[in-house]
Amino acid sequence: MSHPLYVAFIWHQHQPLYKSPDSGVSLSSTQQYKLPWVRLHGTKDYLDLILILEQYPKLHQTVNLVPSLILQLEDYIAGTAFDPYLTASLTPAEQLTREQHEFIVQHFFDANHHTLIDPHPRYAELYQQRQDKGQTWCLANWGVQDYSDLLAWHNLAWIDPLFWDDPEIAAWLKQGRNFSLSDRQQIYAKQRQILSRIIPQHRKMQQTGQLEVTTTPYTHPIMPLLADTNSGRVAVPNMTLPEYRFQWAEDIPRHLRKAWDMYTERFGQEPRGLWPSEQSVSPEVLPYIIKQGFKWICSDEAVLGWTLRHFFHRDGAGNVQQPEMLYRPYRLTTPAGDLAIVFRDHRLSDLIGFTYGSMQPKQAAANLVGHLQAIAKKQRENPSEQPWLVTIALDGENCWEFYPQDGKLFLEALYQNLSNDPQLQLVTVSEFIEKFPPTATIPQEQLHSGSWVDGSFTTWIGDPAKNKAWDYLTQARAVLASHPEATEETNPAAWEALYAAEGSDWFWWFGEGHSSNQDAIFDELFREHLAGIYKALNEPVPAYLSQAVEVHEIRANHLPESFIHPVIDGRGDEQDWDKAGRIEVGGARGTMHNSSLIQRLWYGVDHLNFYIRLDFKSGVKPGQELPPELNLLWFYPDKTMHNSPIPLKDVPQQAPVNYLYHHHLEINLLTQSVQFREAAEDYQWQPRFSRAQVALDTCLELSVPWADLQVPPDYPLRLVLVMADNGRFSDYLPENALIPIEVP
Repeated sequence: MSHPLYVAFIWHQHQPLYKSPDSGVSLSSTQQYKLPWVRLHGTKDYLDLILILEQYPKLHQTVNLVPSLILQLEDYIAGTAFDPYLTASLTPAEQLTREQHEFIVQHFFDANHHTLIDPHPRYAELYQQRQDKGQTWCLANWGVQDYSDLLAWHNLAWIDPLFWDDPEIAAWLKQGRNFSLSDRQQIYAKQRQILSRIIPQHRKMQQTGQLEVTTTPYTHPIMPLLADTNSGRVAVPNMTLPEYRFQWAEDIPRHLRKAWDMYTERFGQEPRGLWPSEQSVSPEVLPYIIKQGFKWICSDEAVLGWTLRHFFHRDGAGNVQQPEMLYRPYRLTTPAGDLAIVFRDHRLSDLIGFTYGSMQPKQAAANLVGHLQAIAKKQRENPSEQPWLVTIALDGENCWEFYPQDGKLFLEALYQNLSNDPQLQLVTVSEFIEKFPPTATIPQEQLHSGSWVDGSFTTWIGDPAKNKAWDYLTQARAVLASHPEATEETNPAAWEALYAAEGSDWFWWFGEGHSSNQDAIFDELFREHLAGIYKALNEPVPAYLSQAVEVHEIRANHLPESFIHPVIDGRGDEQDWDKAGRIEVGGARGTMHNSSLIQRLWYGVDHLNFYIRLDFKSGVKPGQELPPELNLLWFYPDKTMHNSPIPLKDVPQQAPVNYLYHHHLEINLLTQSVQFREAAEDYQWQPRFSRAQVALDTCLELSVPWADLQVPPDYPLRLVLVMADNGRFSDYLPENALIPIEVP
């Protein structure tokens, strides 16, 4: 039987609780928020996504709205929520304090400057002054109007381009500068107007059948870790666990019930789908989800892979081999009942989330549709009664900051292409499951305990700082348990503080793996929520809660934190390399390292390229102090292929430079030209064509397409950089090591 290829997009909209627990819980009182992201993402990301979709009625999708996000949107709509950014924005510019000036200069450019700042001349002018002349210069030289304009643009730039045809917004964009307090007040009123449309529009589109709205446990906790922090050892048996074991499975139904009740009140019907926080699942949490009434959940292909003991390999085009295993719903069977589960295609989801923003919108849309058409062709070649369902599930807000016009051009091109192809049919998950109930089963005990990150929980537990935070939470939870009189009805403040502290986001930012310039604020908020438990119970607040969980300082060496998409211009834009891996070279051992001609090495990837950046000592010039030739050599561990020695004179007989390598890229730093070679028989090197880009200005930046290396996704490789002068070995980096890379 011939079926179209069914595709389920699930957009996950989430923000942690930024509200300070000391600001009260009544809507009639002012709510103090630490950060502005609910308000700013609310004007940029939640409404436009579904308004664009509404223009293509044949296309059905799913949107997940986390309860903690909805609560905070309602505070802003009511006009009772104030964050430091908003307070400054509504202050007469001549009355701003010195502390506010410093705060504004430091934080009012917290945005991707390529897409949100550079398109607006006045905003870009102020940004360049801060970048080129520094914060101290701005504080000394900016006048009242400079601050007033910056306050206006910080808010204007986050209003989605879909709304730019609004007469008031269009007038502000045209005005460009000389904004007054009245202008800023009206911009804030416009923000609240946009926010007020978000929930009604979702409700309306769900009622028409084009949209399915799902929910998440109340404050986005990792349910398997609430049940038992020892579940971290399922994927990582040698994980270092917190000192105290957190085992409060009884909190799981509380989070689920609060999410359920909140959803039914806002949407006038019961939810069917649940997005488990961070797509984290385990056998222990399934009965709670089933008993609450949910019909389906979603997780990641890594979790399915661990469950089935199957690794999902991809071909050279990036498409899944054995797709019939991934592109189907499964039925989880438990004594409490059954539950459907879908698993997302991790790579297709990541392409939207991390790579397509750096491509031309029409090219990116065509690439995604091309992947889906290739899957549809495989389905036609393997016909069955049960059609395939490709699930693409990802963060629905943060990625658009890296797209031109906030993703509008990409989404319009994508939706038009999808509408034009009769072989591709977009559905909500519930639509598909009702029409084609899952036939494949997974017994409860077989389900893997893990998340979308590598099928493990290492992002939220196992690191010393993360473990310390769990110990703080465990002790606070025990104190609440010692007060049986403090129920949700008699002491809601204590329970709300607990729910907030159980959210996943605090653990995400603690320790290694992720960082931002607001780590210290997340740390503070976590401890404030914990302190709120003690205060609500009239218990003494432990002294350790007045101290940061960890020291928040700029780290030296670290692994990549996310995908990167740097512009290769030799300028080393700080935002472009913010999430890259970093290796400090200056001060290490070795001839080059002692003289510190190269200060540090940055490296990272996206789905298209591998990236390298070298920062040089000030004043150093290639061909003078610095050797004029840079060689990149790739080593492929555990792979059988032709390999050759480094083609330079005087290479020392020591690891790793005495290894045999498969690919070699030689860069002439004087001319910025490249030569690419591949190892052949008899230890020879054969020339190959390369699309590598090189730029040298204040630093060296380089991109090498994965297509040059002709390696498939999920392929491990290692890299060494070797400096040379006229074909003679000079030095290499990193010292005594290779850079580990994996093709995404």
